[in-house]
Amino acid sequence: MTFAWYWHLKATGIPLWKAILISWCIAFFEYCLTVPANRMGYISGWNGFQLKIIQEVITIVIFSFFAVLYLKEPFHYKYLISFAFILGAVYFAFKK
Repeated sequence: MTFAWYWHLKATGIPLWKAILISWCIAFFEYCLTVPANRMGYISGWNGFQLKIIQEVITIVIFSFFAVLYLKEPFHYKYLISFAFILGAVYFAFKK
């Protein structure tokens, strides 16, 4: 969803309605992958909280690369500290 939600930040010259339409088209294909992945994870024994938490971690990792490589934003050490706290949340969510 990262690309669907943020690609237009650098394409400010196109009308907003076109950005919305293009984003929805991109998101449709991403949903076609996400919905089955969530279903398989749930059937495999993960609960809804675990699925959401792992999805957020994956999204943040992908967004980090996207922000640095596509949006050309600097990566600061404070983001690494933030990621460490998020990984702590993953640990507690999956702890037996």
